[in-house]
Amino acid sequence: MEHLKAFDDEINAFLDNMFGPRDSRVRGWFMLDSYLPTFFLTVLYLLSIWLGNKYMKNRHALSLRGILTLYNLGITLLSVYMLAELILSSWEGGYNLQCQDLTSAGEADVRVAKVLWWYYFSKSIEFLDTIFFVLRKKTSQITFLHVYHHASMFNIWWCVLNWIPCGQSFFGPTLNSFIHILMYSYYGLSVFPSMHKYLWWKKYLTQAQLVQFVLTITHTLSAVVKPCGFPFGCLIFQSSYMLTLVILFLNFYVQTYRKKPMKKNTQEPPAGKEVKNGFSKACFAATNGVINKKAQ
Repeated sequence: MEHLKAFDDEINAFLDNMFGPRDSRVRGWFMLDSYLPTFFLTVLYLLSIWLGNKYMKNRHALSLRGILTLYNLGITLLSVYMLAELILSSWEGGYNLQCQDLTSAGEADVRVAKVLWWYYFSKSIEFLDTIFFVLRKKTSQITFLHVYHHASMFNIWWCVLNWIPCGQSFFGPTLNSFIHILMYSYYGLSVFPSMHKYLWWKKYLTQAQLVQFVLTITHTLSAVVKPCGFPFGCLIFQSSYMLTLVILFLNFYVQTYRKKPMKKNTQEPPAGKEVKNGFSKACFAATNGVINKKAQ
């Protein structure tokens, strides 16, 4: 334990030296004072993918219909709460949409930070997206984009909560919570065959995700054009990270949805590329960890 404590102290000292003093308003909050819980959960997530695929290799895929129904419902309700609370708290604080600093809104800033903690914590819950892929043997859907997005978001938001837990940071999670309401509602409803005829809007979900990224980058850079005291380095990092997501998602979108001339007697698409309503199952694996919940 002494060695672990020393290791923890070294990591936290390194991060404090790199980013400067942490926001005192979030000190003592669950999982924030030390980076180790976030780090170890991420390592456990990556190991679970590798070991889980080995374990399931010679076993039958699991259906998990009941678990998936409850999981989708839970994520949808959590997203509804975060969306409503972010809108209400930013409205209470009179947030400026172009640029909002970290301290001027007083108690409303703390209220925003509390919601963003749940947003950070939800990224660990969403690791289950990938675990369900493993247990259902949907290995073709566990893409680099899928794993990169899940693992990086959880770690980045640990940093956000410690150093910039409110202000300009509120916008991306507000949009993402709205997108998640649509996505997890869709996949929760898709478990029931009787609802399939009402789910015509499946093909618009990934498009909405791309729009979300572009809007977040635009909002972030607006604070560069008209500064308000929000840390400049954080704005540049966030814009750069979101740009990687735009590039990866756009490349995936083009590769997956690019229209090709229809040919007669064409072969069935390969595993992971099944197309329905103009969209492949694989794309939704990458879209913020969303899972195709159709029963096997």
